[in-house]
Amino acid sequence: MAPKQDPKPKFQEGERVLCFHGPLLYEAKCVKINIKDKQIKYFIHYSGWNKNWDEWVPESRVLKYVDSNLQKQKELQRANQDHYVEGRMRGAAPNKKLPAASQKNDVKSKKNKQKTPGAGEGTSSGGDPTHPPRKKRARVDPTVESEETFINRVEVKVKIPEELKPWLVDDWDLITRQKQLFHLPAKKNVDAVLEDYAHYKKSRGNSDSKEFAVNEVVAGIREYFNVMLGTQLLYKFERPQYADILANHPDTSMSQIYGAPHLLRLFVRIGAMLAYTPLDEKSLALLLSYLQDFLKYLVKNSASLFNASDYEVAPPEYHRKAV
Repeated sequence: MAPKQDPKPKFQEGERVLCFHGPLLYEAKCVKINIKDKQIKYFIHYSGWNKNWDEWVPESRVLKYVDSNLQKQKELQRANQDHYVEGRMRGAAPNKKLPAASQKNDVKSKKNKQKTPGAGEGTSSGGDPTHPPRKKRARVDPTVESEETFINRVEVKVKIPEELKPWLVDDWDLITRQKQLFHLPAKKNVDAVLEDYAHYKKSRGNSDSKEFAVNEVVAGIREYFNVMLGTQLLYKFERPQYADILANHPDTSMSQIYGAPHLLRLFVRIGAMLAYTPLDEKSLALLLSYLQDFLKYLVKNSASLFNASDYEVAPPEYHRKAV
């Protein structure tokens, strides 16, 4: 029997594409293609971004650079814009909906679907007059994620424990109002927090399968943190500090430099990211249970992980850079 051939890539080297980074789509370029174990990955460069953000991504995160997807990009930006600042601090409140969740809720009924910009190709109202629906339907690319798949993503909610919410507010206040900065490198970095959690779970005599799952979850949290920190987890006042860290530690993962307060911010935003994973509802529910368990661990160790003394007043020269 002849061996199965490798799958054929949907995108080519040098092709201009759109790529999901968190809940948003960004213009990008496909630099390289790698096929291993029947899995296709693309090395992506985000247009206008520093090469530090270049990354390997699965095919599921890449879309064709066509009018329908450009429209989708604009809709996601609009939906996310209203929640961006609010979602990072106030998004910890249980009734606040994350951008991706809002997109889904807005289209639950047929009536809403017709009024929602995110309805994409073929909608009969609220569309751009320069792109008539009929023509859009005619040029839909089979490699592009379907409207139904895009709309009906599983809504993901990560509940922040009540004990940690006051710290999110304090963290926001220290930085945005008191103009202080979290001291970096952190006394206990994100990697150390995650490793301690993994050791804690293993010390409780978990089965091999559960131990494997904990290792996978810890690795996933670390990966999400490193990907999302620069684009979604920082306040404006922290950006010059982040730029200095990148310049002084170009080969170091941010999870080795930042600490627990920034890790906690991740859980305010991670639900929007998880809505774009290919996991089914059962797998997502299992993943969420592990995430909630980790948050309980943060609550248990909050006294040592979250402390206002870890912040310092920014010097005058920093204020000039932060304006």
